[in-house]
Amino acid sequence: MKIRQLSIGGAWEITPVLHGDPRGLFTEFYRFDHLAAEVGHPLRLAQGNLSVSARGVVRGIHFADVPPGQAKYVMCTRGAVLDVIVDIRVGSPTFGRWEGVQLDDVDRRAVYLSEGLGHGFCALSDDATLTYLVSETYNPTGEHGIHPLDPDLAIAWPAEEPQLSARDAAAPTLAQLREEGRLPDYSTCQGYTESLRSQ
Repeated sequence: MKIRQLSIGGAWEITPVLHGDPRGLFTEFYRFDHLAAEVGHPLRLAQGNLSVSARGVVRGIHFADVPPGQAKYVMCTRGAVLDVIVDIRVGSPTFGRWEGVQLDDVDRRAVYLSEGLGHGFCALSDDATLTYLVSETYNPTGEHGIHPLDPDLAIAWPAEEPQLSARDAAAPTLAQLREEGRLPDYSTCQGYTESLRSQ
């Protein structure tokens, strides 16, 4: 597999090698040793999630308090999505920037994002199915959202009329969360990542 660091520190794109023949396809979609060599520590697998979305659905931007945060390894097992990673770490040199990666059931790419980054996606097909491997179990009091249509983020969602959940539609903007001191701190995230590398 090929692992490529994205323009936002703490985020990677993973492209697996596909072995196909007339019978079908085989691939290794996750290798803890290859990922750990690139990231600097293994992904602590605490929970697996699956979501299915109709075309035009936008989910996110979601993030978790650090520590412990929630690292994510995300792949699309059916259909296609535009997966979006947002740097919401106050003090980061790329604070407020986003990067999109198309995940689909053709190239079978995945993304890995470290603790403290924001995550969302837009379904490009009906029944777009995402599978997540995450480092921490769901903690409703420690997980938050940023409005995905926040004009300051200016994410180019590929949907004419994005369909949002009530929770995402009511989420605050990045500026509001920063003003309230509710965003992850870059140095805290870096320190937490370093602690994982030393374990």
